[in-house]
Amino acid sequence: MDAFNDINHQLGNLIGLTLFDPQHFISLLMRFIVNFVVVTIIARYLYYPRGRRRDYMFIYILMSMSIFLLVSLMEGDGMNIGAAMGLFAIFGIMRFRTEAVPIREMTYLFMLIALSVVNALCKAEYHPKADYWDGFGVVTLLFVNLVFLGMAWLFESGRLISSKCSKFIKYDNITLIAPAKRAELIADLEKRTGLKIERVEVGTIDFLKDSCIIRIYYDEPADRGNSIEDVTKTPRI
Repeated sequence: MDAFNDINHQLGNLIGLTLFDPQHFISLLMRFIVNFVVVTIIARYLYYPRGRRRDYMFIYILMSMSIFLLVSLMEGDGMNIGAAMGLFAIFGIMRFRTEAVPIREMTYLFMLIALSVVNALCKAEYHPKADYWDGFGVVTLLFVNLVFLGMAWLFESGRLISSKCSKFIKYDNITLIAPAKRAELIADLEKRTGLKIERVEVGTIDFLKDSCIIRIYYDEPADRGNSIEDVTKTPRI
């Protein structure tokens, strides 16, 4: 043990790095496993079944783990952590400003970044003079991760909010948009779309082109979580 400490001391003086710090490594490994498992569950088993976007799923996992490792290795230095988060902010501006990212996907991104930062900073420090530990324990770490996991599951399950689907349609038969003909309008839309429509909303009307914008509301499990339901033009990939 003394020889191991001597090696650590000599390497620290020589290159500023020790050979191995068991306490720091085990703490980092445990928090890394917890963060990876929770992030993967949220991205793969809560987001992906509805979103069906493999690119976003990989972004969530890789960016979350990258932020976790980056913040963890900053050792709680406020300026270094601020610089690290600034780099990811610049990346986000450069990448996502060119694409209309749906609000659901962006919310998942912010949530997973917050989760990774919390896991990275969840540490305990021992004060030898007062003989006590200050910081977070394993129970607190697991509780915070379960809270994030539970919130994602609760809102994705539709138990708190309606899981109805909606879609914008450019409609060409404006003779049916009158409130008195709402039943005929719904019947025509159901015949064309093959969907069981519960209600419709009539938006902008263009009498010059005999068309209008209609939003339909329906319940179709296969279409829940559609990430392009509000897109009106082909996005740039």
